[in-house]
Order: sequence, then C-alpha cells, then structure tokens
Amino acid sequence: MIITELLERNARISGGEVALVELNPALRPRSEKWTEFNLIEEGTDPRVRREMTWGEFDAKANRVANLLLSSGVSKGDKIAILLMNCLEWLPLYFGVLKTGAIVVPMNYRYTAEEIRYCLELADVKILIFGEEFIGRIESVLPELSGLDQLLYANSAMHAVPCPAFAKNLTEVLEFASCRRPSVTDTLTEDDGAAIYFSSGTTGFPKAIYHVHRALIHSCRVEQAHHGQTRDDVFICIPPLYHTGAKMHWFGSLISCSRAILLRGVTPEWIVRTVAAERATIVWLLVPWAQDILDAIERGDIDLSEYDLSSWRLMHIGAQPVPPSLIRRWKQYFPSHEYDTNYGLSESIGPGAVHLGVENIDHVGAIGKAGYGWKTRICDDAGRDVARGEVGELWLSGPGVMKCYYKNPQATADTLVGEWLRTGDMAREDGEGFIYLVDRKKDVIITGGENLYPVQIEDFIRENPKVKDVAVIGLPDKRLGEIAAAIIELKPGAECTEDEMNLFCQGLPRYKRPRKLIFAEVPRNPTGKIEKPKLRERYCGARLVDLQNNS
Repeated sequence: MIITELLERNARISGGEVALVELNPALRPRSEKWTEFNLIEEGTDPRVRREMTWGEFDAKANRVANLLLSSGVSKGDKIAILLMNCLEWLPLYFGVLKTGAIVVPMNYRYTAEEIRYCLELADVKILIFGEEFIGRIESVLPELSGLDQLLYANSAMHAVPCPAFAKNLTEVLEFASCRRPSVTDTLTEDDGAAIYFSSGTTGFPKAIYHVHRALIHSCRVEQAHHGQTRDDVFICIPPLYHTGAKMHWFGSLISCSRAILLRGVTPEWIVRTVAAERATIVWLLVPWAQDILDAIERGDIDLSEYDLSSWRLMHIGAQPVPPSLIRRWKQYFPSHEYDTNYGLSESIGPGAVHLGVENIDHVGAIGKAGYGWKTRICDDAGRDVARGEVGELWLSGPGVMKCYYKNPQATADTLVGEWLRTGDMAREDGEGFIYLVDRKKDVIITGGENLYPVQIEDFIRENPKVKDVAVIGLPDKRLGEIAAAIIELKPGAECTEDEMNLFCQGLPRYKRPRKLIFAEVPRNPTGKIEKPKLRERYCGARLVDLQNNS
C-alpha cells in the first residue's frame, strides 16, 4: 500500500465529511465577545475559517497530479513546495505523490540563498511557492537554471498578483482533470516519495530521502500510539513542511478524522480553538505548552470560561521535555492523557521511541521502541553498552531513510546496515525506558568530564523565574570547554547573576554553568534550540565569568 490509497479510501467512504479546517484567528474583527470559529457571523471575513471535505481533498490532489503530468513530470522527478500552512498545502503534497514524483517540502524560514541551495541539492524540477516568497525567489532567480517551471499558489489570505516569472497555479488547475491518474497504479512501497531537509541545528541542511514504505509506516505508528478514531479532532499548529507536524496528522488520515490547521500559536487561540472545534488531540512544542501555563498563572486565561471536556490527549515531541513542565500541566489539566514521541526526519519523524499514555509515571523518559521499531544504545565502536550507561541511540525500522540524497559520505556515516545512528546520547534504565541525555555534538567535555546540557537545562528550568534555557560549550584554555547557560526569564521576572548562581548550587560542582547570559533562547519552527546560532553569537562575546564562584 502507498499513502495516497488512504486518501482515496477516505474520499470513497466519507467524501462529504470535513477533512481539513484552516483557521486564521488574526483575521477576526476585534470585539469584546469571541464568537466560535465555526459560527461565521454575517459580514465576517469567510477566510477566517475555511473547510475542505475528503472528496474535495482527493479531487484537488488529482487535479494537481494531472496538471503536473501534462507538464511533463514523470516518476522520480522532484517537485518542491514552499508555502506557509494553509488549506491547499496537503492536497498539493498528495497531488505530487500521485504522479510518482518525489515531493520536496521546504522550510518557510529559509533565506533566498538557502532556498537556492536546497532546490539545487534536491534537483528540483518544479517549485510551487506562495506570495511570502516572491522576493526571495526573485533575488536568486538567475541562479535557478535547473528549474523547468515555477507555479504560484496565491494565498486565500491576500490577493497578491502572480509574478511575471511564474504561472498562476489556481488558473491552470481549472483546466486539469479531477480523475485519478492511472500512473498511481504503478507505484510501490519501494518507490521514492519525499525528500525532507534536516533542521540545520548541527550544520547546513542535508536532503533526507524517503520511500513510500516510510510514509505509510508513519501512519500506522501514529494510530498505534494515539488510538485515533473517526471521532477524533486533531489541532495541527507546527509547519507542515516538517515531518513532525505532518506525520502526526497522518493519524487523522489513517483514521479518516477531522484536523484543524491553526494559523497562530497564542495561548488564547489554542485554548479557544479546542473549545470551539471540540478538539480531542493537540500536539504542542515545549515553548507553547509553557506559554499556555504562564498565561493561566498570570490570569490571562481563565479555564472556567471554556468547555475543554473534549480534549483527551496532549502530547509533545521534537525536543527533550522537562519533567517540571508536565507536573505543572497536570495541575491544570489532571484528566489529560500525556505522551511524548521521539524521532527525527531521518526516521520519518515522531514515534521511533514512544513513552505511551500509560507510562506517565516515567515522565522524563522518551519511552521504549515505538510500533515496528527497534532500538540500541551503542558506544563509538557500535557495541551495545550496559544498561544505565550513556551511549548513542540507534534505530531500525521501516521508517529509516534510504539515504542522504547526493551525499554518500554522510549516508555511510549515519547508516550501519539496517541501523540509523541518531547522533543523540541516551541511556536505558532497568525497566527498558530510554532517557535522552543530549545531542552527541552538543556534549561538553570540560576537564575530561562529559557534561550533557539537557541535564543542566532541566535543572535550571525548575527555577520559577525561568521561561527557557540553553546550555552550550564555550572554549576555555585550561579546561578545553566550559558550560555557559543562556537563560530567558519569564516576562516581568527579575533575577541576578548571584541569585541564579546560588540556585545552581543544587547541581554537582562539575555540572554548574561557569558563565551565565540572560537573553532570549532562539528556537526553530519545530521547537529545537538553535545552538549553532548561540555558539556563533557568544563564543567571542564578553560574558559574565562565574569561574571563581564555582
């Protein structure tokens, strides 16, 4: 089976039921009373809430596929999508897959040069882009000689004219057939399906090549872990170009259930959307969950004003989850099931390791091998370490990437037979639960001792004044490296260096950060701390030296 068959099944059995809802709360008129999103008032901009049924979804994907095929696209060609989250995003994605071409989702935060680099790296033939990217694309247009065609997908949010260097996708789609393309029948699970780009937290993006088997496995993993049925309603907030958001939505696809694409991440919008749409599942990044809790504690959100009884599951992924955050969450949402999933784009996103809602007493662990997955924790020679010892986490399963496209050296460094080396350091306890220690490249070696930044970060986050923290290694002539903590305080909070240094006395001496920086902690759209940016920013800066106090 390939993943487009699930979409076609849903169109057959539930063609008239709503599959996707796009919400744009920022477009609502300002007023004291907030009307539910699904009750559009007379005169209200209908772009606030748009819907698409399963039948419309599949028909639009067919139109996209037939248009591309008529333009000369053939099996194995690369088609890139550069769009903000919107109702059209997923039909475009599935339309590309129906042609046998390989879909290439692109990060909407890329600079013009990064766009050029990734299009060239992936050998992209056609680029589908939105209005937000006209200027960036135009600036590198002379260097995009490998592109056969640029298709402009104008947004429902605005009416920006199609640039002269592109074709208007909306106009040309009107003439495309909505019949299922016959080429779909020739595709197998071993055929190429998608190229995703690494997040760049450890360097310039690499192109991660996946086959159809990986995509369909991610659907099965998501449903096995979270038990989606047709009655569930999933709120999708993170960007669809990333495996995390899309592969969690695959749970809606396989269960034929409704999903909400929420454009906006304010705590109020998230809570109001749950109430208005009777949502059952919300996937949050750590900063968003923290923001919701902070808003509740400040009094900006009064939970008694909302009917949140439908909300059954809150789960988090994409980064280590501080246990203190979940303890706070359960104080306000005691009936919620909680789960965390671990994965990476090389393992087709979330679920390679899975905690499970029944194991909330093991908060802090990322869990055990997920559905259809196997795990190992290995030393540098590839030998299994003893339980309790720290080693590199290795994964094996149907979702492992085929390769890094056009990068055989990186592929050889990462794939060992059936096993994927994750680059993450972990340990396994006596019950088989795996705890993420840190990125292998983020380990700080100070005076011969290994420091794992996540452990220090989790401790500092326990401070009630701290909103976020990142620990990085900085060069030191004597010790090789020292730990520096970049600490972002909660709005309105005040904390001195001496006060934070005193708090850190609760850490073993060798784990205490020797430098403190009070500043914003940058995170990428998937919630990961952008440590390369921090190293670049602070390695040569004048810092507060606490060495004499340690």
